[in-house]
Amino acid sequence: MSQLQARSGISTVQPPLSQAVGYVVVVVIGLVIALAMMVITNILKKTTGEDNKRTEMFMTANRTVRTGLTSSAVISSWLWTTALLGSSFVGYSYGVAGPFWFAAGCSPMIVFFALLGISCKRKIPGAHTSLEVVRVRYGRAAHIVFMVLCLVNNIFASANMLLGAAAVITAVSGMHIIAATFLLPVGVTVYTFVGGIKATFLTDYFHTAIILIIACYFSVKAFTSDQIGSVGNLFELVQAAAQRHPVSGNQDGTYLTMKSKGAILFGILHICSNFGLVIMDTSYFIKAFSASPSAVVPGYTIGGIFYFAIPWALGTVMSSVALGLENQPTFPTFPRRMTSSEVSNGLVLPYAAQTIAGKGGAAAALLITFMACTSTLSAQVIAVSSILSFDVYREYFKKFASDRDLIRASHFGVIFFAAFSAGFSTMLHYVGVDLGWTLYMLGVVTCPGVFPMAFTVLWKRQSKAAAIISPILGFATGLGVWLGTASHFGGAVSVATTGEVLPCVYGTVASCFSPIIYSVVITLVRPQNYDWAEFKKENLALEKVESDLTTVHHDEAQRNGGHSSEDGGVHAASETRDLTRWGRIAAVWSVATFLGHWVIWPLPMYGSGYVFGKKFYVAWVVVGIIWLWGTMLIAIFYPLLDGGVQQILEVYRGLTSRTTENVVNGKEKVDTENVVNGKEKVGTGTSPSSLSGGSVNDVPHVKEPKSED
Repeated sequence: MSQLQARSGISTVQPPLSQAVGYVVVVVIGLVIALAMMVITNILKKTTGEDNKRTEMFMTANRTVRTGLTSSAVISSWLWTTALLGSSFVGYSYGVAGPFWFAAGCSPMIVFFALLGISCKRKIPGAHTSLEVVRVRYGRAAHIVFMVLCLVNNIFASANMLLGAAAVITAVSGMHIIAATFLLPVGVTVYTFVGGIKATFLTDYFHTAIILIIACYFSVKAFTSDQIGSVGNLFELVQAAAQRHPVSGNQDGTYLTMKSKGAILFGILHICSNFGLVIMDTSYFIKAFSASPSAVVPGYTIGGIFYFAIPWALGTVMSSVALGLENQPTFPTFPRRMTSSEVSNGLVLPYAAQTIAGKGGAAAALLITFMACTSTLSAQVIAVSSILSFDVYREYFKKFASDRDLIRASHFGVIFFAAFSAGFSTMLHYVGVDLGWTLYMLGVVTCPGVFPMAFTVLWKRQSKAAAIISPILGFATGLGVWLGTASHFGGAVSVATTGEVLPCVYGTVASCFSPIIYSVVITLVRPQNYDWAEFKKENLALEKVESDLTTVHHDEAQRNGGHSSEDGGVHAASETRDLTRWGRIAAVWSVATFLGHWVIWPLPMYGSGYVFGKKFYVAWVVVGIIWLWGTMLIAIFYPLLDGGVQQILEVYRGLTSRTTENVVNGKEKVDTENVVNGKEKVGTGTSPSSLSGGSVNDVPHVKEPKSED
């Protein structure tokens, strides 16, 4: 077998695809998806009254998204290019422990967010963003502090996605990296501009389906290729790779062990970083506010648990393929190993895909990278758009802004942030920053506000001073520790030394946990004892939306003949009890997920120093693949079974109805006007919540128009 050359050297790999393929995927497919969303948005407006010129629909989908679509959107929200590319490169660097810790660094906080989401639904149901919650409780000073922290989070998260995606597109197609960086957000900008959060949910679903189908294809193709043949043969190839180049810090230098010092340090770094990425990302709160009350906890819990399989299974399989076949003439870099730059740029996955499936594999890797980047970038764009419209424009420039004003501000935010994120990513590229650097250091800038933000919703005693000061001190602490340890371990502060694992671990942990101490100490001086009922006194919604009909109040009212009853207080109490029960369920699942993924499963394997045997490795990979296929089935079919098919039929009936035909021909009728205005009459055929998640029975036809009180 040929011997590999050292890592050092300049990459000379020729792109397997032409530049034309790159431009077709990035530009043409992006615009096709955008045009499809424009058509769908127009159809929904005509058939269901979902008018994205109304702020509640544009920003929160009328708060009616159901469990199936919520879980699919949650899975998609974490299907970053980092998840696909990063899990493979940590697997290549650390072995089987790398993808596991990558996955374990994501699932627990996704499930934990269900607790925050249901707490927000219970305490401040009319909010649109997490920053509105901060402003209502603590005032403008805290609002500005957290707004800066959230924007920094969105900026670095977007740069992380664009850097990885652009590097892969360039490596696979030869497309110029700056062209890829600026063209990737184009399609996202168009469909988010038109469709708002609803477009994000629907494109999330479509992109997730494509990504998971391709991921499952890779999981099968890896073992049907002549170079591998079976999971057992792959085990032997990886075992041989460890003999050629043992892994420093791993038990016996093997890739086949959970006892990996580098991997567990990465796991600690990753879970802290992801707490920041979730809690300080307003797009997660927007999706929680968009979901119906009964969909938040099951949607986020199902999404978090099934998401685990994607980085774990895909990262394990593709990194093992790269390690095992790196010394084969079919591997793109042969006769040398991948350079550190290639690994850090996330090229392990596309190189492995090209090795087992040729140009088709390279094209598939290009497509899922594009899908992952644009899907998650759309969530970042709508998050920043919501901040600029609700938290900047409405709060500081035009207090009584109309729907039209806010939608215009949101549109400006969509365009501005798409352009800014591309420019910022370009700047990082030219100073030598890549996917690996942003993946490691992300937590230093995203974590300072994690616990102060969580305390805002969960701890009524946190004081205003603590909310303002603790994240600032936490940011300063994390930044100081990060740069100080980089200088200590590397001898200087540079891009190279600040991107090493140890400085990033120390900096991220300090940034994440020091605000707890600061907040508690400052709060003890003068605790707040906040009354949660104060949240509901703030009128945050711009309109009385039809989504009110999905609450317990409406269900009970309909059973009482469609009129308010004297039992309204009982119904409100029943709804409160339901939300409290969901909160307890969310807390239990949060603890169980963390214990399962961080304690019960991996730590005994780490402590024992167990080295995988052939049978155990086969079982490890097979279980991961089964879980991955289960994730695909859940993400694709659960939204359809959870009212999706019925809602599609409703849209079809709306398109073929006489009323809709009149609207298409420009002949408006009173019935259609009522649908558009959110007042449904008998014969209109559909409800404003239909594709957002309400079923046919969720919003019965009411003969009398609703009052506008």
